Amino acid sequence: MLLQGVGLQKHFPVTSALGLGAPRAWIKALDGVSVHVAEGETLGIVGESGSGKTTLAKLFLLLERPTGGSLSFDGKDVATFDRHDLARYRRAVQAVFQDPYSSLNPRMRVEQIVSEPLRPEDGMTRAMVRDRVAEALQLVGLRRDSGALYPHEFSGGQRQRIAIARALVTYPKFIVLDEPVSALDVSIRAQILNLLKRLQEQLGLAYVVISHDLAAARYLATRLAVMYAGKLVETGACEEVYRGPLHPYTEALLSAALPLHPSARRERIVLPGEVPNPMKPPAGCRFHPRCPKKLAECETVEPEWREVKPGRFTACHLW
Repeated sequence: MLLQGVGLQKHFPVTSALGLGAPRAWIKALDGVSVHVAEGETLGIVGESGSGKTTLAKLFLLLERPTGGSLSFDGKDVATFDRHDLARYRRAVQAVFQDPYSSLNPRMRVEQIVSEPLRPEDGMTRAMVRDRVAEALQLVGLRRDSGALYPHEFSGGQRQRIAIARALVTYPKFIVLDEPVSALDVSIRAQILNLLKRLQEQLGLAYVVISHDLAAARYLATRLAVMYAGKLVETGACEEVYRGPLHPYTEALLSAALPLHPSARRERIVLPGEVPNPMKPPAGCRFHPRCPKKLAECETVEPEWREVKPGRFTACHLW
């Protein structure tokens, strides 16, 4: 397994305005999430705002460290990494962020931007760096000599290609895509999605796609993980989850997605209320205050995470 998280937790302390004293409460952004990503596959992570998707991505990128649980890469626990392991991890794991307008420094030339992930310890000469940047730009469909230009000389779609080139320059194994097309015009989204698909096939990349765009997640993902209030509620092969969701929350979430065909009819499930306060999540199943199918035990007993069909996991008392 390329990347595996077991029982991942991330709790943020809530302190006084001055940041002094013991925490008054804890924000449970992630609370026992187990996921894995194999080489060459795409895991799509979907859910409402506040479900914990971005926090999980930050753990993958080592921008945050877990409060509990473990994260391993190529079979080795990240917590035991030495300096060389950490450098190897940062080369192997890269990211593409949501907004190509704010993620690229306007004062830097494209060559400087794309070469940012390369480190002096990589032992590359200036000519080698320039060749590596030109290769990455060509891979994403830009001219090899585009490195001399500035970001403002490119369109939004081209800027996102530059961001993808920056992620590719270290020859990574794994890329976290955080809402990679949500800031782009509709006409450009399909081009970027097709580019990501082609690069995956060509380079054998593994992706994690964090997205509110259920259509984009469906197009890219081989497996889907659905999150709610810091927990996983369902995982499985992407098409199987879309065709037959097991959890009531997944069913409601997917009912809001555009159908594959304009003539297809789908009943929209409108959920009452909002995602619960992460400082005081409800007892039992965290979804029960909004669930149209809740049972009496849902209010007091937390459902177990179990495999209910081959390759299909969910945490729901209905199963």
